[in-house]
Amino acid sequence: MRTHNILCVTIAAVICVIATPTVEGIENHWEQIPNLNDPDVQEIASWAVAEHARKANEWIQFERVDTGMQIQTVSGTTYKLLLKAVNRNIKEGVYRADVYDEPSTHTRTLEYFAPAL
Repeated sequence: MRTHNILCVTIAAVICVIATPTVEGIENHWEQIPNLNDPDVQEIASWAVAEHARKANEWIQFERVDTGMQIQTVSGTTYKLLLKAVNRNIKEGVYRADVYDEPSTHTRTLEYFAPAL
């Protein structure tokens, strides 16, 4: 009986390891955004700054996207953007914004927004 339990636990552990995607495997699907001037990319970045400003009750204005990566999911796209914005003191800063966008359901979520160090 004990051997049977150990065998079941071992098989379950192997299945979990095989079925769980690794971080390395997920990162390989990120792609550089080919055209940062694409109106959709610009709109998503501008929305991210405005959404952060609304949630944080902070004055900040979008300027431009410097770099960006995207990953296509089953139902939408996640963007990791480095962008420039100006704060209330007219000081330009670099920020990182992670946005999930699902056009089919008109869903957009600001997952992360902070100054890039």
